[in-house]
Amino acid sequence: MTHSAHLHPDRLFSASQPAQSIARELYPAVADLPLICPHGHTDPSWFANNGRFSDPAALFLTPDHYVLRMLRSRGLDYDALGVPRKDGKPVADGRTAWRLFAANYHLFAGTPSKTWTDHSLHWAFGITDELSSATADAIYDKIDAALATPDLLPLALLDRAKVEVITTTEFALDPLVHHQKMAETGILGRVRTTYRPDDVTDPSRPAIVDNLKKFAELTGEDVTNWAGLINAHRARREYFRRYGALATDHGVPSANTADLPLIEKQALLDKILSGKHDAADAELFRAQMMTEMALLSVEDGMVMQLHAGSRRNTDPLLFATRGADLGADIPGTTDYVNGMRALLACCGNEPNLRLIMFVLDETTYARELAPMAGYWPSLMIGPPWWFHDSPQGIRRYLDQVVETAGFYNLAGFNDDTRALLSIPARHDVWRREVCGFLATWVAENRLSKSTAEELAKHLSYQAAKDAYKIS
Repeated sequence: MTHSAHLHPDRLFSASQPAQSIARELYPAVADLPLICPHGHTDPSWFANNGRFSDPAALFLTPDHYVLRMLRSRGLDYDALGVPRKDGKPVADGRTAWRLFAANYHLFAGTPSKTWTDHSLHWAFGITDELSSATADAIYDKIDAALATPDLLPLALLDRAKVEVITTTEFALDPLVHHQKMAETGILGRVRTTYRPDDVTDPSRPAIVDNLKKFAELTGEDVTNWAGLINAHRARREYFRRYGALATDHGVPSANTADLPLIEKQALLDKILSGKHDAADAELFRAQMMTEMALLSVEDGMVMQLHAGSRRNTDPLLFATRGADLGADIPGTTDYVNGMRALLACCGNEPNLRLIMFVLDETTYARELAPMAGYWPSLMIGPPWWFHDSPQGIRRYLDQVVETAGFYNLAGFNDDTRALLSIPARHDVWRREVCGFLATWVAENRLSKSTAEELAKHLSYQAAKDAYKIS
């Protein structure tokens, strides 16, 4: 049998040969630090119920859009991969889907998905054999047997990975039943929610009018009035904070913001509620709501995350038959300087505002994000995200942002994942790449070794705690 390459001791060090020994000396100081996971999309029911995962495919395949999109690109059908359908028609069972995944595992060569999967197989199950048609059933059986043991329950996995804090992400209309259960069992605090109001701030969603009606019912506010709409958000944010929320999250196609007069805001809301809005109205409403969310963050201190630049659900057939977040999202260009102008003019100097900028358009790193974070005290740069959460992506990011923004305007790392077992792998990649980057600077006499070690620890652990105000 062939063996996966992820166990090589020098893997993922990006430093040049003279700096590699320095990188290897830096890495032990960060390798075993606890994990701070301040933004992600793991299922809160996992932690509330602490039940076993149903099968290996449910752990590695069906929740992971990184994996699904690659398989789809080679013509594999989502039915055959076991991805549930909206109409409830049958799809492949876990073992059949797993065999198809294994038979096509060679497609992932060179991708971070392979790094994460190999790491997870070894870290959680002690598996070093390469996943393939020949090993599919044996690996499936070993994982399946292990999933029946207490050591592979979700909370045990958090302990094993040394996860100090992990946040999930829920929409504004979510009742947070799983977080209520965690509050009763004492888990809340270690597991926290995040307020993501896209379901009531994004008029491009087909159900926006119904969602706003539900928002009114949920909060008791008159959302047909602009002040009532903002009060509804104010109340809902308070509710989320009761269940651990320290941050809000906003997934938007652009970084546009607006600061309209009240009469224009009300007219825009009237149009949205009538269902007669167009794409330009939707963009303007999202832009205004970003400024409103920033103003609310000034009030309540919640950290604001702006995830801009994804063109979502670009395959209408996939969205219609199975739903969102299954691999058909594509990066787009993003203008943060002009887009954020209205918000920053309104409240960018407020000491209680902290806004973390995430972008999929790498051309903005040095041109926009680094200079902006290097000036505005309210702004920080989020880690390389989604398509750029990879060894090469991390290298490009650090190369472009540090010289202008410095190290302390970076928000550290978050894993932004739906796949629980990839969390320690992703953090390990980040830590190794940080050590490699810093080691090169030490070798070039740009940093002392002691400073590099402190920075490695900061970027691997403390930066995320500080950015998200985690005490």
